[in-house]
Amino acid sequence: MSPAASIAESSGRRFAIPLAYALTAIAFAVLFAKPMAMLVSDWWNNPEAGHGLLLFPVAIWLAWKTGIRAESRPSFGLGLLILIAGVLLRAVSDLAAERYTMRLAMVFALAGLVILYWGVKQLLAWWLPFLLLTLSIPLPELITSALALPLQFRASKLGAALLEWRHVPVRLTGNILEIPGHRLFVTEACSGLRSLTALMSVAVLTAGLWLRAPLMRILLVATAIPVAILINGVRVFLTGFLVFFVDPKLGEGFLHLTEGWLLFLVSLLVVGAVTLVFRLAERIWGRRSREVGGGRGEEGNAIV
Repeated sequence: MSPAASIAESSGRRFAIPLAYALTAIAFAVLFAKPMAMLVSDWWNNPEAGHGLLLFPVAIWLAWKTGIRAESRPSFGLGLLILIAGVLLRAVSDLAAERYTMRLAMVFALAGLVILYWGVKQLLAWWLPFLLLTLSIPLPELITSALALPLQFRASKLGAALLEWRHVPVRLTGNILEIPGHRLFVTEACSGLRSLTALMSVAVLTAGLWLRAPLMRILLVATAIPVAILINGVRVFLTGFLVFFVDPKLGEGFLHLTEGWLLFLVSLLVVGAVTLVFRLAERIWGRRSREVGGGRGEEGNAIV
């Protein structure tokens, strides 16, 4: 091949690859415009899905920071298969008017495109961004409704127990706490499901960024569940305590909302503290492993 033909071929490839990326992005945007628009609307308008406003840009930033692996190789067959499955899932879920599956199809299709262009290794390198994208999709109402009621009762029981511990007369009936002169309702909005979802998302993010051992990551995410439940029970207790001893207005409106945000910050600090403990444990364990490995190496050299 002549130098001119070689230059023309390389120049053609240089323009063909960005063109392929652009056409793929346009096709993806057109096909998934509806579920993406509904998802952004939920992030903005639905308090239960507001964590998506944080997770989505963080996922994009993490993918950009990780970049494309040098050893990545496209896997056309597997990528095309997953891409077709995502497109079919989007079509079927649209016919069934099932929002969660329709939005999940976007993640499937995106995973298929990554494998198609860069291979499975690149998808594994982007495991955290893809996990955050999945967590940014709000759960179906059927699941949230089933989770909210047990959380309401658990928060009510814990709040009532703490009030009794502080010698506040309280009568618990389901999710209703009756104290002298006042009645507190632990509604679905106060079930703690919103804070639980957000706290678990933050735990996944911190585990992926700061921890290395899979066991430590799983333990950190699991720790977020009791922390969220406990903090929500404390919120119910604090509301009843302030209503009984200070002012009934503290149990509603802006002050009640501010109290919830402050306690959520406390739960974030707890998860952060647990993360630091786990990270320190990883460092100590890694140091001991290196020392043991070094000792064995020295012993082996002496024997030889």
